[in-house]
Amino acid sequence: MYKYFPFEKVYTSALIRTTETVQSFLDLGLPTEALVGLNEISWGSKEGHKITPDEDEYYHHMLKQWQLGNTTLRIEQGESPDDVVKRMKPAIDHIMAQTEEKLVLVCMHGRAIRILLCLLLNYPLKSMDMFEHENLCLYLLHYNDGLFTVELANDTTHLRSS
Repeated sequence: MYKYFPFEKVYTSALIRTTETVQSFLDLGLPTEALVGLNEISWGSKEGHKITPDEDEYYHHMLKQWQLGNTTLRIEQGESPDDVVKRMKPAIDHIMAQTEEKLVLVCMHGRAIRILLCLLLNYPLKSMDMFEHENLCLYLLHYNDGLFTVELANDTTHLRSS
């Protein structure tokens, strides 16, 4: 469904899986740009490990701390939501500076998506978990007069269509 939208450019994180996710758009010849600032939060020493009960408990502890507003709290050897904001802002500024691009697709990862939505919609970071997302979902945002609004949230209808 969305491959027929007249996207002018595709922005991705610098992680390989995002490029793989949008490959059908790239096959259409759309220009693309990978931005490190859009990368997923670094899960530090926990990244890439099988989730044990202890790991799961640690993960939920961190989520609870962030929900309480402790968004400077870093994952062990990883990043905090505030760290992600610091590296994400230049990427957002870069995208927004391309004023000739009216319809762009941004492909990134779960926690980073939640942080991005907080930034764009002016929500405190502690609210990031209110932005639910399924794998390959779409959030359609509209930008007008300096404000973003959500037109579609966590949309997966394109996964059911042929």
